[in-house]
Amino acid sequence: MSVPGHQVAVKNPDALGPLVALLDQLLELTHASGRLDLAGRLGIARARLADPRVRLVVVGESKSGMSTLVNSLVGAAVSATESQASVPVIAEYGPQASATLVKAGPGGTAQRTAVDPQRVLSELDGDVIRAEFTQPSALLAEGFVVLDAPGSPTETPATWSLIAAADAVLYVADARAPFTPAQIEQLQRIAQVCPTIVCVLNKIDQYSQWPQVQQHDRQLLDDVGLAFAVAPASARLHERATAAGDRQLDLESGVPQLLDHLRSYVLGRADAVAVEAAVRDIRLITDHLSLALRSEAETLRDPRRLTVITEQLRRTREEAEQLRQRSANWQVTLADGAGELMADTEHDLRHRLRSLIRDAEADIMKGDPAKRWADFGADLDAQICEAVEENFVIAHYRSVELAEQVAAKFPDSGIPTPDLKLDNPGDVGAVLEPVAALDKLDSAKHGVTQQVLTALRGSYGGLLMVGLITSLLHMSLVNWYSGGAAVLLGVNALWDDRKARRQRRQAEAKMAVARLMDDVIFQVSKESRYRLRAVQRSLRDHFTEIATATLRSVDASLRAAEEAATVHSGAGREARLTEIERSLVRLRDIREHADTIGENPAY
Repeated sequence: MSVPGHQVAVKNPDALGPLVALLDQLLELTHASGRLDLAGRLGIARARLADPRVRLVVVGESKSGMSTLVNSLVGAAVSATESQASVPVIAEYGPQASATLVKAGPGGTAQRTAVDPQRVLSELDGDVIRAEFTQPSALLAEGFVVLDAPGSPTETPATWSLIAAADAVLYVADARAPFTPAQIEQLQRIAQVCPTIVCVLNKIDQYSQWPQVQQHDRQLLDDVGLAFAVAPASARLHERATAAGDRQLDLESGVPQLLDHLRSYVLGRADAVAVEAAVRDIRLITDHLSLALRSEAETLRDPRRLTVITEQLRRTREEAEQLRQRSANWQVTLADGAGELMADTEHDLRHRLRSLIRDAEADIMKGDPAKRWADFGADLDAQICEAVEENFVIAHYRSVELAEQVAAKFPDSGIPTPDLKLDNPGDVGAVLEPVAALDKLDSAKHGVTQQVLTALRGSYGGLLMVGLITSLLHMSLVNWYSGGAAVLLGVNALWDDRKARRQRRQAEAKMAVARLMDDVIFQVSKESRYRLRAVQRSLRDHFTEIATATLRSVDASLRAAEEAATVHSGAGREARLTEIERSLVRLRDIREHADTIGENPAY
């Protein structure tokens, strides 16, 4: 692949500019309100929007080949491997290769030193904070910035700051064994910070059992509701293939397929994901800030209502605290609804496939299936794809309904529901890919020799029987009568044999259809549960975050109301009321503008 002459801006800075301006205004109001927790969230959202590139953070366990994979993706030795000293690495596009070492200076300052890219790894020491590279790499030119965070996130707490600023995370594990419980827990934590994650099963060339490990990993992720892809790859194999110019060996390494997935899954949706996340944050934070400001304004207007206001806020706080409990109504509704959704989706799938089985069996009984078996199989595959697609669409609509039911359990009727996006329901080919094709009909193999032998066996009985009878009339064993009987019984035997073979083929065809449907049900049911569990987890995390933020906002409102009650000066109250009114107007304008952007993706 040729490298473009300049780097592509994946995100459109001109289109995202108005949204960045809204975040800046909201960030100012958030700091003024003292809500540092909300300000931190806004800061991360702004950084993601302002950077036109996509930040891909590579993390994983030690000895998983993570650094080698980073070098393969970038196309240059930017990350330390084996026993070399290792520091965080940032690789971005540049027309010429360059390297900069960032070291800790006196007084907490950072000193930047340009070095030869070929000698970076030999100059690493304990003072180096990170290494920054520019490379004319094809992947980087497409808009990626690759950040290599050495060591496990558990061992390196600073890695979490990189993950928090990431647009996507590449989690690397070797193919020797499935994910451990600690790794699954780690992936769950990463998903709470950055939901766009791709798991890479590295070193598949060293472990022949990698397909079983990949299947086990998918099941482990499925069990905890994590809808992450598990991509097999071998960075070492990719390096050898690149050096030898072997295209086939490169495909066997899995790295080209991984790059294609990153382009389609990460780059293709970078703009939309950033906008949706920012608009959602703006809506939530404006609601929380408005709550505290309104409580303070009401207290300033009538300090005698402090008791009433604080009592209302304390009840709201109790409700918010209850919402965080597992016994909360929304938690029960979500758990029950998710169980019913999975059962109903499974029942709908089985009902659709049973109808296909009945129709297929009726079609088989109309004639000899062997004559049109190929066309029959193609039509059946098309009908199965259509049934599975409709089943996925129904599951999506039911998931949206479940989200609305859960949101209705919150006291505030304006609780936002997450934008649930199941995998493309129209793309069922990948889901059905593991399903074997419709079996061939073995009994359909009936050559001319077998037909001749069947006719001879039938004609022999007629010739012998009639010939013996006519021999009593002093006629020869072979005569016109015995010959006619031989022909008649031979044709009848051939007819009966063909009929019996057709019936056997029909029975065999029914069995083939039944086996195919069993495979489809097994595969699609697993995929359906995988998707629906991801939906359940997404809803749980979304509404838990809302409950937690609501609790913090109520606490802030209580403090604001109590402080407002201590303001006795009339001029001071009026000035503060005027300031609050301005802030509320600004919050309303920011919210309305963000809603407009969210409803019009084309801006």
